[in-house]
Amino acid sequence: MNSNPKSKSMTTLDAPSFAQRPGQAGRRRLVSLGALLLAALGSFLATPSHAQDIPTSPSFVDDFKSFDRARWYVSDGWNNGSHQNCTWSKGQVSLSDGVLSLGFEKQQLKDREFACGEIQTKQRFGYGTYEARLKTDTGSGLNAAFFSYIGPSDKQPWDEIDFEILTKDTSKVQVNAYIAGKGKNEKLVDVPGGTESAFNDYAFVWQKDSLRWYVNGQLVNTITDPAKLPTHAQKIFFSFWGSDTMKGWMGAFADPGRKLSLQVERVAFTALGEPCQFPESLACSVK
Repeated sequence: MNSNPKSKSMTTLDAPSFAQRPGQAGRRRLVSLGALLLAALGSFLATPSHAQDIPTSPSFVDDFKSFDRARWYVSDGWNNGSHQNCTWSKGQVSLSDGVLSLGFEKQQLKDREFACGEIQTKQRFGYGTYEARLKTDTGSGLNAAFFSYIGPSDKQPWDEIDFEILTKDTSKVQVNAYIAGKGKNEKLVDVPGGTESAFNDYAFVWQKDSLRWYVNGQLVNTITDPAKLPTHAQKIFFSFWGSDTMKGWMGAFADPGRKLSLQVERVAFTALGEPCQFPESLACSVK
């Protein structure tokens, strides 16, 4: 079982609620009026690049030494639909010595028996390298996710690029992409040693003519079919949630009897054509 290895200085974030993404079979993610207004006011900072056709916000690295409220929203007080058995809660988002934790625990909030955590960027990003260093807990009926997404409430088609760890089996991670709301690009790939035993590096490289997923620097999936490649800038998400109903995909849910967590040690975006930002970055070795 996983526990937080850096338990000192735990700070729970008291952030505003944002960005409701009601689910359609567990997938549709729509943003709230508040997020729409922010987008209309220019939360998307576009920067041109000779290597890109899609505008993008700038490259960044976040090692969670602090919580950057200019970059992140925290979901609070709602859920994605009937498939989700927990309510997003800002109380499930915390920092501890350079690790961001998204929690899942038994806590009655509104009409749900459990509380769970999610964050998303305010900005949208285009072609480049997306990477995160993650460690999960274990438990059937739970989904620990690192993904990018944009959708109809942003006045865009639904495009999405996924890493989803279904913690019923921590030896694997599912990669996927949704293009104009159509998926069926999923693939289960191995995570040597398991997602719960240590921090692992998950990355995808999104280019105009390809989409590639990597686990600990190893290429695990590639899409080159133009019909299966995203074409719209997206926000970056982390989430940890459960379901009583999606048993075929996530496994039968059982009360874990304790607080579980998805831990994030680092996340980075490196725009296409820009130099890598830290020595371990996939962008240093993969073009």
